[in-house]
Amino acid sequence: MKFVLDYIRKEEWSPYVAGILLGIVGILAVLLSNSLLGASGAFENLAGMIGKAVAPDAFNNMYFNFIMPPGITWGVVLLVGTFFGGMLASFTSGTFKWRLIGDDKWSKIFGPQVWKRWVLAFVGAIILEYGAGIAGGCTSGLAISGGMLLAPSAFLFIAAMFASGILTALIVYRKRY
Repeated sequence: MKFVLDYIRKEEWSPYVAGILLGIVGILAVLLSNSLLGASGAFENLAGMIGKAVAPDAFNNMYFNFIMPPGITWGVVLLVGTFFGGMLASFTSGTFKWRLIGDDKWSKIFGPQVWKRWVLAFVGAIILEYGAGIAGGCTSGLAISGGMLLAPSAFLFIAAMFASGILTALIVYRKRY
């Protein structure tokens, strides 16, 4: 038992251990909730819930009534659990820190302005959510759940995700790293 507690408190885990545990979580998600892992739809469920409260006529359409119904869905619970699970993991490993810009590479290249980081993060999140909608799911839904099902589209997505990440890093950092 002490070994398990000591391992949980480590700052970095073996990718093999993390992969096995993620596979177990994926199997348990299907068995216990009859749902695959995926979080991008949760933002749409929450947006629909807020939208129906603020402007009900604008959100009374096919999409929010049948495709992405507003409310606390499995995806919302997964999203909240992922956030608090990450917080718990950072507390147990002793790596939790409050910071506005914690990345020295960012400050060196783009400057120390906090507003710039927040604006770019917000715009990036919108682009990511829009892309997830076009692709039919987020990284967890497409790569993890699709990979567990051995779906060919999942492996195409994973290859495209890594290729676009490499291309983006080359454009953003311009051979500085």
